[in-house]
Amino acid sequence: MNTFIRNSLEVGDVGSIVYLHGILYAKEYGYDHTFEAYVAEPLGAFAKRSNLRERIWIVEKNKEVLGSIALCEVSSTEAQLRWFLVSPKLRGQGLGKRLISELLDFAKENSYQTISLWTVKGLEAAKNLYLSSGFTFVKEVEHSVWGSIHTEQQYTIELNAFNKTLKMDTTHGASKRR
Repeated sequence: MNTFIRNSLEVGDVGSIVYLHGILYAKEYGYDHTFEAYVAEPLGAFAKRSNLRERIWIVEKNKEVLGSIALCEVSSTEAQLRWFLVSPKLRGQGLGKRLISELLDFAKENSYQTISLWTVKGLEAAKNLYLSSGFTFVKEVEHSVWGSIHTEQQYTIELNAFNKTLKMDTTHGASKRR
């Protein structure tokens, strides 16, 4: 069966996303059970909301949730990228890049000007995806969380720079970015 991405939550998805985050981050980075609560609380609140300017993308294969990403509204002009994860079973297939691309397209369609995200230092593949997608590093904060000391990093992207419209140059008949 093929891998597919859907935008609607189904029964079991919230638990699957929390479980996937908990298991993978414990195995790969040594996080403890408190990280699951960190994911579960806002994800549960997201699941109860009905906001057309927010969306989740769930990666599924053979009825198993193997990845996710979401866009959550912070204000009328700002959103936050949340719960980005692709299972090791599916890494290296371009799914992370596709998820970020679809999220950015959705954000532009909904007139967000800025998207922010928080990640932790050491997630090099994710960091490289963020940077190649136009996000820039803002700051980092070190603190004790999820069973050890971590350095959280914030990245943002200004969508206005990417939302410029093409305007026809009537003198030469070519399109120019304005």
